[in-house]
Amino acid sequence: MPRKLLLIAIGLLGMAAHSFAQAPSDSLKQLRSEAEQGDAVAQYKLGLMYSEGKGVPQDYEEAVRWYRKAADQGSANAQANLGFAYVSGRGVPQDYAEAVRWYRMAADQGFAYAQANLGGAYGSGKGVPQDFAEAVRWWRKAAEQGFAMAQANLGAAFQSGQGVPQDYEEAVLWYRKAADQGYAAAQANLGGAYMNGQGVPQDYGEAVRWWRKAANQGLAIAQTGLGGSYMTGRGVPQDYAEAVRWLRMAASQGFAPAQVGLSLSYERGMGVPQDQEEAANWLRKAADQGDASAQARLGSIYQYGRWGTRDYILAYMWFELAASKASGEFQERYSDARDSLAIQMTPQEIAEAQRLAREWKPTSGK
Repeated sequence: MPRKLLLIAIGLLGMAAHSFAQAPSDSLKQLRSEAEQGDAVAQYKLGLMYSEGKGVPQDYEEAVRWYRKAADQGSANAQANLGFAYVSGRGVPQDYAEAVRWYRMAADQGFAYAQANLGGAYGSGKGVPQDFAEAVRWWRKAAEQGFAMAQANLGAAFQSGQGVPQDYEEAVLWYRKAADQGYAAAQANLGGAYMNGQGVPQDYGEAVRWWRKAANQGLAIAQTGLGGSYMTGRGVPQDYAEAVRWLRMAASQGFAPAQVGLSLSYERGMGVPQDQEEAANWLRKAADQGDASAQARLGSIYQYGRWGTRDYILAYMWFELAASKASGEFQERYSDARDSLAIQMTPQEIAEAQRLAREWKPTSGK
């Protein structure tokens, strides 16, 4: 396992769904009557019922029809839900620009959920040109209202220095606000801050505490961090079997770093019986979805025949793919490995390896 887990800024580049309320308990007949008479609140509630399939058969098109009626009357809830319908393609064709249009209407009314998702649109460049400063502006509006997703995204922006000057202490401040509300992504990133000593004094025990909170909510990156802690004995007593238990949870969700860690566990017999076939299975799952470290490791395995098969063409292919995915020091390292291998290959073998790399397509990795 890597000694320093890199936590991603979950949600920084995305827009998330949100359930504003439970499906209403109002009498359906009465609610429909009020909605048909033009009551915006009833129209929104009826749309929510159809969207969630509560009290009526689930019907996204019907949900959109009622959301639109309420949205046209200025209902921020309905505008925001209509925006998400265009993001998800539920009931309408997927259309990020149209989603942004509706999110903006609700955001301009001060509706935090819409502000957070409008920030996500600017962060990802979906429906609008990518603009991290604008993303931060909208996230801050929602974060200051206490909206956890926006607080976590704002923390991620300060951690990465995207849209704002990099400031680890400010990142931790926002992560903590969201983490204290139980928001798993913020708990995971707060754990990463304690593990790496970014914005807070390094504290492995505190890192584990926050990772466990997020891991128990099923968040794969936190499960991986917790597995790494048990593997290295940082913040908890070293326990390979417990490490494998958490890594398997994350790996089964298709999380590539956990799959790499689980592969190493099987290769070395740490927490599980040594099993090279199972090691190869998990490593390939990570490599097949584009994880550069897994691809480079596969390249080395094929180069030296560590699992019984030496194949320079496949080794070159995996090094080529790894170099194309990595950056900085790792890109240079993988490129050097590929170029060193090329000295031992014929031009025809190199051409074949390059063809395989060009034609390679990622899979889900599950």
